Amino acid sequence: MANTPTEALKRTPLYDLHVARGAKLVPFAGYEMPVQYPMGVMDEHKWTRTHAGIFDVSHMGPCFLSLEEGIGGGDEAHAKIAALVETLVPSDIASLKQGQARLTVLLNADGGILDDLIITRPLGDEAQGSLYIVVNGAVKEQDWAIFETALAGKAVLTRADDRILFALQGPEAVDVLSDFFPGCEELAFMHHEPFELNDTRCIVSRCGYTGEDGFEVLVAPEAGLPLIEEMLTDERVEMIGLGARDSLRLEAGLCLYGHDMDTSRDPVEAGLSWVIQKTRREAGNFPGAARILAALKDGPAEKRVGIRPLERAPAREGTEVQVGGKVVGVVTSGGFGPSVDHPVAMGYVAAAHAAPGTKIDLMVRGKARPGEIVALPFVPHNYKR
Repeated sequence: MANTPTEALKRTPLYDLHVARGAKLVPFAGYEMPVQYPMGVMDEHKWTRTHAGIFDVSHMGPCFLSLEEGIGGGDEAHAKIAALVETLVPSDIASLKQGQARLTVLLNADGGILDDLIITRPLGDEAQGSLYIVVNGAVKEQDWAIFETALAGKAVLTRADDRILFALQGPEAVDVLSDFFPGCEELAFMHHEPFELNDTRCIVSRCGYTGEDGFEVLVAPEAGLPLIEEMLTDERVEMIGLGARDSLRLEAGLCLYGHDMDTSRDPVEAGLSWVIQKTRREAGNFPGAARILAALKDGPAEKRVGIRPLERAPAREGTEVQVGGKVVGVVTSGGFGPSVDHPVAMGYVAAAHAAPGTKIDLMVRGKARPGEIVALPFVPHNYKR
């Protein structure tokens, strides 16, 4: 997200910790954020794949959406709040079980993707009629305005982006976090549970955006800062910056909003048709349903695909994809994959050229370089099912 010279960058509650640990800070989504630490992006990436890394994601948009009439009405209250949110997203929110989370997309009237977000149904009958939602940092003001305008008089949005939101990711994350939140190891992927830490209520969700097992924790700064500082005394844990977060999610074949999906793309093109459950497809009562249902029936004109450059030069965002000298697509994310030791990329190509194994040319610095369409992800997901 670009920042104008007059725009003051915000700082997360972990800013001083980043400075103390030697982070290189850059503007990101309106915040000063750590792109890397002295370890360096390559080693931070590999550390997360083998141990446990802490990511500051406090710039994101955690919030709570609750019925105007109040919460605590059990299944009936959940049905009401789900029906409201389902006017904005194509996923089945009504069928969420208590404690279950679901990735979905916020759609405009034409079915274009405004954002991807995670919606969670809380645990406990007294919390029903409320949803815990995390939206992307760069578009959180847009998303919240949409919720507040569309659901005015029916639901109330409460921001929680004054808290610490951090992700602990990697194969050793569960052993590290269970020392602080006993029982979190029982959580399945895309489920959450509230915990108490020093008389402070925290939300622990088993999810993340690296392809590894891990958690996201929402916690007040007064409890979160000591928690993270204590975690960092564990030899299995390191702070990880945005650089490695990007290469990790790219190897895992995960979209970055504003790059691999935006308002020009619908969920079917983006390879996200799985977020539209059968009940919603049958009802067809979500924004842009005509376009999206047609793409589901007939197939999209373009598809998001994995791309492997066959030489060492990475194909960055904006690189043209050609077949036989004709432009058939574009790279939307690209870089080097430290875990696989070769360049990796994602992009959109015409459906006729989207099959894995298709040979392509990548126009890198004006020169055609060989590449191939490949299946995603580049690195297998290690989520706890």
